[in-house]
Amino acid sequence: MASRPPLRTASASSSAYSTDSPTAAAGPPGGAPQSITSLLNNPLPSASAGSYWLPWPPPAALPEAPPPPSHPPCEVSRADFAPYLARVADPFARFADVRLHATAELALAASDDGAPAAASPSSGLAACLREVPALFFKEDFALEEGATFEAACPLAEPALQERLGQHLDVVEAHLVQEIARRSESFYEAQGRLRGLDGEIVAAVGRIRELREVVRVLTGDLVGDAQQVQELNATRGNLVALQEKLTIILYVSQALAALKLLVLAADCAGALDVIDDLQNLIDTDELAGLYCFRHIRDQLGTSLDSVNSILSAEFVRAAVPDGKTVDAMVLSTVKRKTSTPLNGTEHEVNVDEEDGFILRDRLLPLIICLLRTDKVPAVLRMYRDTLITVMKASIKSTVAEMLPVLISKPIDSDSVTGDRAADSDAGGQSLANKLRSLSSEGFVQLLSAIFSIVQVHLQQAAEVKKIVQWIMRNLDGNISPDDTNPVVQHGGSVDLSQEKDYDVTSRVSNTVTRTPTKLPLFQGKTNDMSSINSIKNIRADVLRESTEAVFAACDAAHGRWAKLLGVRAALHPKLRLQEFLIIYNITEEFIAATEKVGGRLGYNIRGILQQQSKQFVEYQHSVRMAKIKAVLDQEMWIAVDVPEEFQAIVLSLSSTDFPVNGMEMPSNDNNSKLSEDGVSTSQESAHSTENNVENSNGTSTTSNENKVESTSQTENSVAGHVRPVSQTIVLGGVGYHMVNCGLILLKMLSEYVDISKCLPSLSFEVVQRVVEILKHFNTRTCQLVLGAGAMQVSGLKSITSKHLALASQIISFIHSLIPDIRRVLFLKIPEVRKHLLMSELDRVTQDYKVHRDEIHTKLVQIMRERLLANLRKLPQIVESWNGPDDNDSQPSLFAKAVTKEVTYLHRILSQILLEVDLQAIFRQVVQIFHSHITEAFSKLEVSSPQAKNRLCRDVQHILVCIRKLPAQNFSSEPVRNYGLLDEFLAEKFGTKVDE
Repeated sequence: MASRPPLRTASASSSAYSTDSPTAAAGPPGGAPQSITSLLNNPLPSASAGSYWLPWPPPAALPEAPPPPSHPPCEVSRADFAPYLARVADPFARFADVRLHATAELALAASDDGAPAAASPSSGLAACLREVPALFFKEDFALEEGATFEAACPLAEPALQERLGQHLDVVEAHLVQEIARRSESFYEAQGRLRGLDGEIVAAVGRIRELREVVRVLTGDLVGDAQQVQELNATRGNLVALQEKLTIILYVSQALAALKLLVLAADCAGALDVIDDLQNLIDTDELAGLYCFRHIRDQLGTSLDSVNSILSAEFVRAAVPDGKTVDAMVLSTVKRKTSTPLNGTEHEVNVDEEDGFILRDRLLPLIICLLRTDKVPAVLRMYRDTLITVMKASIKSTVAEMLPVLISKPIDSDSVTGDRAADSDAGGQSLANKLRSLSSEGFVQLLSAIFSIVQVHLQQAAEVKKIVQWIMRNLDGNISPDDTNPVVQHGGSVDLSQEKDYDVTSRVSNTVTRTPTKLPLFQGKTNDMSSINSIKNIRADVLRESTEAVFAACDAAHGRWAKLLGVRAALHPKLRLQEFLIIYNITEEFIAATEKVGGRLGYNIRGILQQQSKQFVEYQHSVRMAKIKAVLDQEMWIAVDVPEEFQAIVLSLSSTDFPVNGMEMPSNDNNSKLSEDGVSTSQESAHSTENNVENSNGTSTTSNENKVESTSQTENSVAGHVRPVSQTIVLGGVGYHMVNCGLILLKMLSEYVDISKCLPSLSFEVVQRVVEILKHFNTRTCQLVLGAGAMQVSGLKSITSKHLALASQIISFIHSLIPDIRRVLFLKIPEVRKHLLMSELDRVTQDYKVHRDEIHTKLVQIMRERLLANLRKLPQIVESWNGPDDNDSQPSLFAKAVTKEVTYLHRILSQILLEVDLQAIFRQVVQIFHSHITEAFSKLEVSSPQAKNRLCRDVQHILVCIRKLPAQNFSSEPVRNYGLLDEFLAEKFGTKVDE
């Protein structure tokens, strides 16, 4: 059985209730005749029935009652039905409302028509609802659903089809009855519609007659007035046509004039014409004119041409031309070859009149570019052109300068092996040519490039200044602080206005002479969007002008860094003064360009710092190799101390030690550069190093010859004799020196000079000083205490004199370290001093321990000699017991012991300090007292001759002991009183006075 659309119960019952209405068949006024089908399909009741459509909600399925209990309860109350009543309360309330509403409608219909009440509830579709189950009237009734099909068609029922057919028959019968009841109303409504059609036809006829009357009246009464109106309209059209023709003529003439203005490079006039034509286009004055359909493209082409002309003119005026660059190169080439390295001036001053001329040239160009909103784009093109021109200028400068500088004679003292090899190679490449330059020639090349770069940067800075002035003085009453590029872009822009009144008056006159102002900013000061647009344009222009100058500085930094990089292998091998000149000119170049550009150049600073570190590292490696060779060839013989070395000590220990860098060489071309910065007279100290150093580690002359040649070289400089001294004085104490000590002192002064000249590398310099001090102390200990000098220097033995000289050197360096530390720490930050202080303290302690070990070694040597003589004492004592022993002199033992200790005292007193002598001989005296007393106590002396001989020996030894410098040895008033004195007093009842 096919499923049918569900019927709404409310509609059926409503139709049943409105059947008896006498006006039920009447349709709405003005309606068309309707068929029975449309009537039956209308779900709404007729308007005259007095009833309205009530939406009937779909019947809800009543909840199933719970199954009855198998055993009925004894008592039943209303509370037992409370759950069921709660579930059926809502459906029951709706049912009651429907019944009440239906009753009210029936009563109303009866009162209006005077007819009896509606049919009994069993009539109409209401009876159908009772006969047919409510399931079939649901809106969502569909047999394809399983639950619906199971409820409507139970499978267990055999007469299912007959039953369903009965339901359809019942519904159909009741529908036919309802239609029959409403037939009279239908026919009545159809009659009314036909009457309305007749009335409409009559109304149309009357309208046609009225129109004919109106036409006749119009022709007779208002014909002339209408003709006047038409003539006025024709006149207006002709006037509009004349205006259009005038516009066409103006546009044609303007286009022709625009071409001539573009060809004549009159950018301001061309922009005025373009603005006028663009205004006509924007106001739709040319709308519909087919002849001007391509005018937008023509204006765009002309505007592009104007922008190209303005861009080219701006770049031509803002960038220095090649003539200026060539003039600078030629002036640099014509410099005297004897120009001192540190006497080059790099200050480039811009003529004030040239600045005014540049402003007059740039002002109209910038104004025109502002009108086309092309200033940022042109500034970007200007930046690229400036970079290209600057690179080309530097390249041409190098090409022009190299032949002149290479042809100059090179100082043989300043040419290293690598540079000489490059020079011999013929300079086949630009890099080889740059490497073949001497340091002086390279500095002159850098100086020329510096001047070239400053010419470009000064003009770039002037251009930026002009652009900023124009942007600050635009019409629009906006404060220049609103678009300050320093705040917006982080750049450091110099907005200083030297002679501001003159500049303002000159540029104001230029603005007055300019025929066009800035229409872009006129009449819009109250428009916030226009103000924001002005601010944005200003910000872009200021940013681009600043970026152009910075980009030029960055390009110059890149070229300068490449030149330094080509000679990266040579710069560490230069002397300090030569490297310092390159370092200073690079620092001056960086400072000058950063001042103009407004930003830091990290790239070139990194390269300069890297080469400075390489210089320090190379200088340190050279000095380490030199000190190693000097120590290996050292013969440990005292040498005279020239005056220059004493000056080094005085400068290091002085409280007003210069800390602002070493003195630069004199501008006198005849004066030679010194290798260190303490004194130019220290150049003579090179002879000492050259005499004691041999790169192959072998000695070509004896150490004595080296010392002699050193003294001769130092004492004979420039034809006069320089004073020398036997000792070097530090803190009021004189120290004897050897060659290695003097060379180490000079190296330390050179490290101090490097630290002063390169303060950023003071930390690395202190580390290198610590390293060389450690090596010197360690190697000295190996050579002297470890007797290594016997293998490397050819010494036959290590004597007490060698030990004393080593002690002097170690004591001198130990006393000099505090002054070295004070000077080197002047440029080191406080946070990094602690680590270096601890390292220097350890080095100082190592030197002190080394000195004490040398003193201990001297005492040990004396002790060994005493023990060797004591081993011979029993044989000597055997000869004392003879009857023929009448010798009144001390024994050979006493003479040998006193001779050796006297010799040691004489040698050490000539070299060591008094404090060191007392410390050493205090231990020697103690050893003599203890060992000799013990040995004499064990002797068996029986004869009077032997006793006398023993007494003389004891007295002779005590007399020698009294002369040794051992103060505060005992509490006795007698000098160096000890066990041997007690032995003499106890054994022989006598004593030895002072």
